[in-house]
Amino acid sequence: MKIAFFDTKSYWKDSFGPVAEKYGFEITFFNERLTPATAHLAAGHDATCSFVNDEVPADVVRELHNLGVKVLLLRCAGFDSVDLAVAKECGMPVLRVPAYSPESVAEQGAALLMAVNRKSHLAYERSTKFNFDIAGLDGIALVGRTAGVIGTGKIGQCMINILKGFGMNIIAYDAFPNPNLGLEYVDLDELYARADVISLHCPLMPATRHMINAEAIAKMKDGVILVNVARGGLVDSEALADAVEAGKFRGVGMDVCEVEHEYFFEDRSDKAEKDPTLARLLASEKVVLSGHLAFLTEEALNAMAEVTCGNAKAFLDGTELVNEVK
Repeated sequence: MKIAFFDTKSYWKDSFGPVAEKYGFEITFFNERLTPATAHLAAGHDATCSFVNDEVPADVVRELHNLGVKVLLLRCAGFDSVDLAVAKECGMPVLRVPAYSPESVAEQGAALLMAVNRKSHLAYERSTKFNFDIAGLDGIALVGRTAGVIGTGKIGQCMINILKGFGMNIIAYDAFPNPNLGLEYVDLDELYARADVISLHCPLMPATRHMINAEAIAKMKDGVILVNVARGGLVDSEALADAVEAGKFRGVGMDVCEVEHEYFFEDRSDKAEKDPTLARLLASEKVVLSGHLAFLTEEALNAMAEVTCGNAKAFLDGTELVNEVK
């Protein structure tokens, strides 16, 4: 199998190269993202491998199909970048990695929570200048506080285990509650009203886009901490920026944002015009944005490579496509 691999970075080559060799696959690593302008690069390949910021709308799917691409491989859990209806029309399975070291993602969520609560980023910034004044760097003890976890899939469950380790009380919301987890499930309004920390772990779909909006934020406690290591589109950035500036949040820890497609995974420091809403958020000392690196551990990268290549082999062998997006 020949795979056109888009949006290549050094860590992708390091993780996917050896695994593809083991499977006998030939990978062409392209630095370019997969977009309508670059889809032609997939000519002569059997599959494409794309990530969260690649673009696979209807016209790209059809062009890839016409070029002879037979299967669309996603090295991520999210699949909103692909026009699934057109992929089905073209008979091109879309195969994803539904879980890759969920512990890694949850641990980054915990890191962001601790950073914005204990103001680690501000303490570090001061100490590099030999300023060891700790005034204004106070946080709250998490033990005994209430954490509201939205989405109780694999990553949400890992986050819950970490938060329990802090001694927090857990309440949860999920569109499909899991009775086997022994959790206290509540509706969103109750979660917003009770939680001192809110952590997002749900997929981005039409029903969840901007679920954290001005109305939802108004229902939250003053001084709440928000953590998002899921998808940027879950949060209305404009409403979030307004609330941050109004002093609603103790802190906001984000690994994702709505406009990450324009910025993430590249050095954009020389970009003349920055997104104004993102600039407002980053101007606040209460916000820490880590640039979509929650997946960036050796364990997660190896899992992504193994599952992606396993998906490709299942397609070749004609066996069950357990990770197909339907």
